Amino acid sequence: MTAFNDHLPSATEFIQVPRAGGLRRLFAFPNPVNEYAARSTAGIVVALALAALVSGQAWLVAVIAAGFVLRLAFGPRISPAALLSVKVLAPRFGRPKLVPGPPKRFAQGIGAVLSIGAIALLLSGASLAGWTLIVLLLVAASLEAFVGLCLGCAIFGILQRRGLIPAGICEECANFSFRKA
Repeated sequence: MTAFNDHLPSATEFIQVPRAGGLRRLFAFPNPVNEYAARSTAGIVVALALAALVSGQAWLVAVIAAGFVLRLAFGPRISPAALLSVKVLAPRFGRPKLVPGPPKRFAQGIGAVLSIGAIALLLSGASLAGWTLIVLLLVAASLEAFVGLCLGCAIFGILQRRGLIPAGICEECANFSFRKA
């Protein structure tokens, strides 16, 4: 069984902006991903979401959304939260625990959709609906950060088993179960 794509660098090697390889490499996502870095980034999202909910400041939701979009598009390369996680927080947990990257990128996409949707709702005056999306995001990020359960990864596995995501994208992911890190 092939666990990871060998053509992409790991998250720690991934931080440098590529000098060669063009746009494909610029927009690549690391595979494998250090689980501790992913969980640390989720913890930062939890802190930002709590701050946004407590303060009622929609601009904090925009910060969350920008982070998700940056991580979705560029991996941890230019996201401040991901850089903090990869370079400072995750190394404190010891040896990296490597997991497949494609489900983590999928989860970043879900986070981007939820947070952008929340911003749109907040700006259109549908505050309750917007803050509800942030609560959903807070729950999902908390499960990732504190329990090691990535809901986006679970959805990725389900979609892959149903044939909606090709098995070749992540062979190990087709066997995903609700395993904890």
